[in-house]
Amino acid sequence: MSIEQYVHSVGKQAREASRAMARADSNAKNAALRAIATAIRREAGVLVAANREDLAAAVAAGLEPALLDRLTLSEKGVAAMAEGVEQVAALDDPVGEISNLKFRPSGIQVGRMRVPLGVVGIIYEARPNVTADAAALCLKSGNAAILRGGSEAIRSNRAIAALVHEGLASAGLPATAVQVIDTTDRAAVGHLITMREYVDVIVPRGGKGLIARLLAESRVPMIQHLDGNCHVYIDDHADPEKALQIIENAKTQRYGTCNTAESLLLARSVAADLLPLIAGMLTDRGVEIRGCPETLAIVNTAWPASEEDYASEYLAPIISVKVLAGLDEAIEHINGYGSHHTDAIVSENYTSAMRFLREVDSASVMVNASTRFADGFEYGLGAEIGISTDKIHARGPVGLEGLTCQKWIVLGNGEVRA
Repeated sequence: MSIEQYVHSVGKQAREASRAMARADSNAKNAALRAIATAIRREAGVLVAANREDLAAAVAAGLEPALLDRLTLSEKGVAAMAEGVEQVAALDDPVGEISNLKFRPSGIQVGRMRVPLGVVGIIYEARPNVTADAAALCLKSGNAAILRGGSEAIRSNRAIAALVHEGLASAGLPATAVQVIDTTDRAAVGHLITMREYVDVIVPRGGKGLIARLLAESRVPMIQHLDGNCHVYIDDHADPEKALQIIENAKTQRYGTCNTAESLLLARSVAADLLPLIAGMLTDRGVEIRGCPETLAIVNTAWPASEEDYASEYLAPIISVKVLAGLDEAIEHINGYGSHHTDAIVSENYTSAMRFLREVDSASVMVNASTRFADGFEYGLGAEIGISTDKIHARGPVGLEGLTCQKWIVLGNGEVRA
């Protein structure tokens, strides 16, 4: 069987399974999810062992530290993965929910019903936990899923997929509702993103190169974000202690995530007092600072920043810093250089905070909180299929509701149109 034939057979099975999933009731879906979580905990050792093999191969292949970080699956990570699946089971089932039902003058009632998207194709690099998260969210939202992980995580993904199939079977649901593409051949991606007859939406999770390729080649609608150049702006009215804590967490907790702060902006009125403290903290943690001329005058260890720096997602211990006149310039800078992912303001001024929330054009906008909170788990979604910077259909962390759409329904009693 050729790669094209194989991927088409996966797509055909997914389409058939999606019909069964659309009519599955909440009890069956939740039973499958609980069984999957139980199996993940039971086989934690097997999953960690498979991941160690992936890591060894990735190190030998010379993968970058950021990718190795995403690839790593520890026992703690396995426990968190099982907990995430259980949290999805505990969430309300959105499928079949009817809203805005209203009588019309004709006598009919018109409303909307939430329904699954159908078949969701997820293409991702590293992060084996995505296999469990995506399977759980697609399952609970009544969709079928085709998962194509990176070659670097093939052993981990196969091991997780086997446990997902076990849970589906135990609840009487088709195992083909979640399929992992079992080949590392890149041609499989090319076929998957053009199968409009079988796939309803593509969700990419990976590096800028992968997403740029899919944007150029996909014939299937996508829920995506290209990169995460996230900002923290320290306002004239910022609490210094909060500012230090927030930028420390937003930048240094993890470097390889899309919600890590890559840019720091400061109001000129507070820069002389706060920037030395922040720069000292960042330097102590090994973060390289690339700043504007005003930054260089305050921080003698900083390097000059280029225009490219202000638009960069580093995924590394590097941060761009700029001193600005105030809120207006900060909003203009973020909307001009940012990636519309996640941006935060540190301020005790209500008016400034509300302006920032309204005027910053990003999927998540925060007041006095770390950008690292931009995550489906932290938002109470149980898990996320990805983060969208699009403005159509879904924006920000995409959970159960983002994997459904609404159709119009009409309830009548024999009415006919005059």
